[in-house]
Amino acid sequence: MRNYLIVMAATICLGFTLAGTVRAQNVDWRAQQQLLKVQQKRERDALKIQQRNIKQSWKNARVSSAMRDESNHQMQRASRDLKQRQKDARQDLKDRQKALQENRRNYGQ
Repeated sequence: MRNYLIVMAATICLGFTLAGTVRAQNVDWRAQQQLLKVQQKRERDALKIQQRNIKQSWKNARVSSAMRDESNHQMQRASRDLKQRQKDARQDLKDRQKALQENRRNYGQ
């Protein structure tokens, strides 16, 4: 859980950094895509570790099958949500890139 919080805090910091650099005129899109890719991989790894730790905790305690089913369902939902958020972030980056290129084309910059 601690690792997950650390990764999320780092993600927020990187998000602010990305938002500031997008405003710059000469943006290195390839570097931003690579940074986003690395950040998303860390998020996925953190979620996997968190879910693995939850499953490991079941071995040390008595947990009913209903609780396990509910927890598995929540973990699947978290995975789907993360995948959708990451997909949206990649699309937002592409949209910002297209919008900036369109502005440069229209205004001759």
